[in-house]
Parts: sequence; structure tokens; C-alpha cells
Amino acid sequence: MQKTRIKVPLGSKINPSRPPLSPGEIARRKAEGEAFAQRCRAIFDQVYPELVKEHYDWFIHIEPDSGDYCIDPDEEVCFQKICQKHPNSRIMAMRLNETGTCGRI
Repeated sequence: MQKTRIKVPLGSKINPSRPPLSPGEIARRKAEGEAFAQRCRAIFDQVYPELVKEHYDWFIHIEPDSGDYCIDPDEEVCFQKICQKHPNSRIMAMRLNETGTCGRI
């Protein structure tokens, strides 16, 4: 299989036929993302105290609609576990540490 690479001039759109998002749509998507993150964080804060003692720095993937979560020291294994239960759901990855973050900036 051969990959096709298309050069896009700097500053131009990758897909010019796609119309830009309206400010209202951008705001709606941002609000949905923040609400999703808050629901996931609430579940994380609830299970954190019981899990962190035995599983410090493990990955936790959360599906907020059902409240399900999976933990594993390997991120890919953790993701596969939660995807088996919820194949079409939006998932948030966090880590069982003081901040819940998975990486560094």
C-alpha cells in the first residue's frame, strides 16, 4: 500500500471545500467538551481515594454515561478493556496520581 502525501501551503485550509464552523457551533462544542470533562472528573474524584493506594500512577479510562471505568498500568491495555465494554462511547483517559494527568507539557 502506497501512501499519498499532499502538500498544503502554510496558512491554508487542509480541506477547503469544508465550510468553517460558526461561532455558535464552536461555543456549543466547547461547552459539550467541558461538560464531558466535568462528568469524568466527578467519577475520577469519587474512585480516586480507594484506587490510588494500590494502583498509583496506573491509567484509568472513564466512560461517564454509565460510570464505568477500567484501570491498568499499560495505557493501551486499559483502552482496549473499556472499548470492549463501550465500543462506541466517548472515553476520557486519566492517571491515578495527584493531578490525574497522563503526560507533561
